[in-house]
Amino acid sequence: MIRIQKNSILKDLEKKIVLLVGPRQAGKTFLAKDIARSFSNSVYLNYDQIIDKKIIKEQAWLNKTDLLILDELHKMPNWKNYLKGVFDTKPEKMRILVTGSARLDIYDHMGDSLAGRYFRHRLLPLSLSELKQAHEPADMERLINRGGFPEPYFTEELLDSKRWRVQYINSLLSTDIFEIETIHNLKGMQLVFNLLRNKVGSPISYQSLAEDVGVSPMTIKKYIQILESIFVIFIVTPFSKNIARSLLKEPKIYFFDTALVQGDSGAILENLVAISLLKAIFARVDNFAEECALHYLRTKDGKEVDFVIIKDHEIETMIEVKTSDQQISKTLCLFSEKYEKQSVQLVQNIKNEYKKDTIEVRSVEAYLSELLL
Repeated sequence: MIRIQKNSILKDLEKKIVLLVGPRQAGKTFLAKDIARSFSNSVYLNYDQIIDKKIIKEQAWLNKTDLLILDELHKMPNWKNYLKGVFDTKPEKMRILVTGSARLDIYDHMGDSLAGRYFRHRLLPLSLSELKQAHEPADMERLINRGGFPEPYFTEELLDSKRWRVQYINSLLSTDIFEIETIHNLKGMQLVFNLLRNKVGSPISYQSLAEDVGVSPMTIKKYIQILESIFVIFIVTPFSKNIARSLLKEPKIYFFDTALVQGDSGAILENLVAISLLKAIFARVDNFAEECALHYLRTKDGKEVDFVIIKDHEIETMIEVKTSDQQISKTLCLFSEKYEKQSVQLVQNIKNEYKKDTIEVRSVEAYLSELLL
């Protein structure tokens, strides 16, 4: 299928370097090679390949190259300065696309030598809205059971999807994490990974996890940061205008691959909504420079709304997720009255959508299909 971000990436390549980042096997290489078909003399080089690595270090591609694709370049020492040099001295007609499954994204938050020279695009797994816009079969149950990674989603046999996931997990925990940092207690990391699969949608206590695993809370935090940096999980913090206060409060954790979640049906549905909302928010940030973020709401006495979309540091939309309860959440009503903002309750098993005051009760499938990317 043609990924929905292709055209916007092609436009940005005319202006600057494009950094394409996201989870491993989300389709970055496929998209990069699809984009290459729009050029006459494209070159694809992967830093993991010995021959390609030599070409990269020596900048030995031909002068007629009009698209240079550099995959896994972040593994090269001092890669940012290298890329700056390539960009600043390249022929006028040459465009540069850099892809990676880790590390590239974190440099967006730092002042570095690439400042002003690149646009970032984040490629996440397939969602209902992307499938619909690409005119592909959009099946919510299939997304829940197989996740949104292209290979397990499109494969005909469910067994093949499960076999893909076993290999994917093994690769993450035996190879990918060591590209970020040396892990001396691999069993501890694996245990944290498995514990998180059962805690989706619940506030995470580093202290509680540390007691379960037998390590320090700081080690738990380090493991979670590593899983986050290689796009296995993402963190949603409670909303607070005081950023420091928000970061100190207990986060909730979700997986980029919904099929990894081992909780009940409510947790799995909540994860699907979380990754769908995050994908839409990333599109707004990367394509339109909107200042948006995904958080949740929680009071001191434990009243909670699953998600809140923040724009320009203010609440834009509050979202509650239910599998079957069509009665509007009392907590959502409370927050809706307090903030007077758009509120939506998403229900999986729903007969009729309706609206009461400022709160819409919507079908999960319909709402997620309509998200703009």
